[in-house]
This record gives sequence, C-alpha cells and structure tokens, in this order.
Amino acid sequence: MKYKQNIYILYAISFLQGLVFYGPVATLYRQAAGVSVFEITVIESISLVLCIALEMPWGMVADRIGYRKTMIITCAVYFISKAVFWRADGFGGFLLERVLLSVVMAGMSGCDTSILYLSSREGESQQIFGVYQSLCMAGLLAASLSYSIFIGNNYRLAGFLTMAAYGVAAVLVFGLKEVKEPEKEKKSRKHFFRTFFDVVKDRYFLLGMVGITLLEETNQTITVFLNQLQYVKSGMEPKTMGFVYIVVTLSGMAGGMWSFRMNRKMGILPFSIALFFCGSISCLILSSTKSGVISVLCIILLRLATCLFTPLKAELQNRRVTSSDRATVLSIYAVIGEACGTGTNLIFGKAAAADLSFAMLCGGLLCAVGGTFFVIFRLREAGKI
Repeated sequence: MKYKQNIYILYAISFLQGLVFYGPVATLYRQAAGVSVFEITVIESISLVLCIALEMPWGMVADRIGYRKTMIITCAVYFISKAVFWRADGFGGFLLERVLLSVVMAGMSGCDTSILYLSSREGESQQIFGVYQSLCMAGLLAASLSYSIFIGNNYRLAGFLTMAAYGVAAVLVFGLKEVKEPEKEKKSRKHFFRTFFDVVKDRYFLLGMVGITLLEETNQTITVFLNQLQYVKSGMEPKTMGFVYIVVTLSGMAGGMWSFRMNRKMGILPFSIALFFCGSISCLILSSTKSGVISVLCIILLRLATCLFTPLKAELQNRRVTSSDRATVLSIYAVIGEACGTGTNLIFGKAAAADLSFAMLCGGLLCAVGGTFFVIFRLREAGKI
C-alpha cells in the first residue's frame, strides 16, 4: 500500500484521542464546575450550529490546502480545546471549549476518513474504518480503567491527563503523507454551488444518512450524558460508573470490529433494521426501569448498535463521492447530520429537564423514525419504491 504509513499513524491518533480520562464522569465533571444538564445540552447545540457554519468552508479549505495540513491544524486546536476543558469553570469556560471543538470537528470531518479511504486498497475501507473506530474505543477503555483504579474523584487530574494525550496526537500527525494534491487554482463559487446541489439532489441517500444520524445522536446524548443520571437514579456509586463505562466501551470496540463481518453475512438492509430496532428498544426499556443492571445492559445495546453502524456509514458516504472534492462533499453530508443533531439536543435537553424517563422515550421514537428513513432509502436503491 502506497500510503500504509497513514493508516497506522491515524490508528495511533485515534487511540490517543480516545484517551478521555474524564469520560466516565463527563456530566458530573461539568456539574461540579457549575454547569447544569440543560446548559450542557445548550452548549452542545451551540457547538453543532457552529459545526454547521464551518463544515463546508472547512471542506473547501481541505480540498485546497490538502488533507495533511488540515489534520495538522485541527489536531493542534483539539489539543488547545482539551487544555481549556481542563481549566474550565462555569458555563463560559465549557462553551469556549466546545467552540474550539466545533472548529476541530468541522475541519476533521471527512478529512480523516478521506485519508484512510484513499490510503487503503479497494474493498478494505470498511474494515479499516472499523479498526480506526475500535482503537478510539480502546483508548476510552484504557482511560476508563485508569480513572477507576488510579484517578477516582479527582476530576481535574482526569482533565489534565486527557490534555496530555491529545498533545502527543498533535505531534504524531506530522508523520502523515498527503494523499491528495492541493488545488492550484481557486474554484469559483459557482462550482461549489454545483457540487452542493448535486449532493442535495440525491435526496433518498440523504434521507438514509439522516436516519443514521438520529440513531447516532440518540446514542451520543444517552450514552455520554444521560447515562450517568440514569445510573444515579438506580443508586449507583460514581466509582462503579467508571467500571460500567469500561464495559460500555468494550461493546463499542466490538461494534467496530464486527461491523464488516455482520454486514457481509446479513446484508445491509436486515443488518440495519436490526440495529435501529436494538437502539429503539433499549431506549424504551431505559424509560421504564430503575434497575442498575438493566440500565447498563440497555446502554451497552444502544452503544453497540451505533458502533456497528459507523463503519458502514463511512463506507456508504465515501463510495458515493465521485468528484475530486471529496472533503467538500463529506462536509455537506456532515452539515445535514449536524443540523439534525442541533434539534435532537434541544429535544433531549428539554425532555430531561422535565423527566429523565421522557427523554429516554424520545430516544426510542427518534431511533424508530431513523430506521424508517433508512429503510425507505434502501428500498429506493433496490428499485422497490
């Protein structure tokens, strides 16, 4: 493989950026610094709005300056954002961290997967995406073990160690080789709008991507933020949450590793329907249980369903790109997904402020709607509707 080095460097970066040592107590960390659950969801929504605003400009910049330079810039800002998080206190500090993170997410979106896709042999990309995702989960696992065994309730130490890991990743990124020649001529605004409308015209594919996004956003909100409130509701101690987080992270690793095999064995449509069903049913059970064991099992099921889908989504999107403006097209897909995420964050925030069970019910409904969207897309692809 001409760019095999890129794959291994991105694998290492994925692991390092998975070392979020405060992950098991992300919500409690913010609450201890004076931020409420509703304020957390507001910050997340602001972050997504900024991502939407920055996605397409970043995509055009990446296609112009090259993917390597884009990754160098975004990894540096990522490191700065973790330094801000480490010292943040109150709404303003965590908002600043999320603003910086928006710059990172918009810049990195589609850039890392483009490098992996263009560095891999034909037919291998979904497996590589799966390993890439699993290594991030492996980082989360290592960080969770460290939190539970060594860090305990020292939230600020967890923030400092996370910053250090991201600093190492920001150095490693310089080893990447460019897979796309930077464009010498600036493309016109007319060219961009033509690319945009070509993507938007593929409305059934976009409907399928929105469907996956609804599952992903449900997973993000419930398994990262609301899960800790669910555990507290069931009487779980914070230290136990660290070990639970390890188990949930392991399920995410398994999802990335099994995705290709299960998809090939079952077929895309049955595989996808099963994942949306698992996501929906786990949320519905969470809405009605106070059992710690059942809550953990449902969180695992939701995480597993989403992680199994992620490599397939990356493969479908990259395969759909036919123009040389790969980062721009992938950014357009991301914008549409993030627009959905902005809405779902506010829905979850308002619902959780009223009642945690109601928020879980909303998650079940969103997964069901997402599954319906994806089935419509696949049936259209097969010429059945």
